Amino acid sequence: MSVPTVGNRSVLVTGCSSGIGLATAEMLRSRGWKVFSTARKADDIDALKLAGFEAVKLDLSSSESIQTAVEWVQVKNGGELGALVNNAGFGMPGAIQDLSREAMRRQFEVNVFGLQELTNSWIPVFRKQRFGRIVNVSSVVGRLALPFMGIYSASKFALEAISDAQRVELSPESISVSLIEPGPIRTRFSTNCAGEGEDKLDVESSKFGAAYRQYFDKRRNGGMAEDRFRLPPEAVARKILHALESPKPKIRYKVTIPAYAGDFAARFVPARLIDRLMTGHVKKRFG
Repeated sequence: MSVPTVGNRSVLVTGCSSGIGLATAEMLRSRGWKVFSTARKADDIDALKLAGFEAVKLDLSSSESIQTAVEWVQVKNGGELGALVNNAGFGMPGAIQDLSREAMRRQFEVNVFGLQELTNSWIPVFRKQRFGRIVNVSSVVGRLALPFMGIYSASKFALEAISDAQRVELSPESISVSLIEPGPIRTRFSTNCAGEGEDKLDVESSKFGAAYRQYFDKRRNGGMAEDRFRLPPEAVARKILHALESPKPKIRYKVTIPAYAGDFAARFVPARLIDRLMTGHVKKRFG
């Protein structure tokens, strides 16, 4: 696997409004990468530009938005790109029985279909220049399904499978595909999840209504069991940096103790024991 050359040290990073995406953009820029950043909201684009980044609006649920962003980067960078970091994602909590078809579809539109449409748009460029790095930000819940985040988990399981397949498909062409599997990270994701749940779930009519209210409060204000394991987003950014700069990037990068534990459990712990552990976890969390 070739190492990025000076000419190829350009990267498109999605989901840079805050958290992992912003930390990654800042770290890569400090390492001399030419960073193209994306966000979905106009205010976030303005903030990125104010911070000195080349920034473009990107909504992964829209094919038109994806094509516009790709064309913008190609014009700005002479038709080339060294790497793509697929960080943008969307999660909505809730028991699977309480999620509407639209709520399920949106998570897959962003986390799977839009992400892959964006990736596929860059494959011809990577193939022509005989180099490319693709880094997909997955999650520990893409290895071990989490109750009350089941559809989000399913979207990350799908991303894991797609990445494994495409890594092999692209292997003869010096195009690498790496997965980043964070556990709990100190970002706005928990707060955003709580907000989505409160806005979209019919809490009053759900069997889990009382549990949801407690769950949302803990997600927003702390008190989750995994909070003690949280790491800053820079911990993820460092793994992304390795995946982009190493002569031999890893297939999977785990971040945080729960990510290592989840990976071990998924591979070696019997499903029935995992079910019992998850049941105990849910009872402890919701009372």
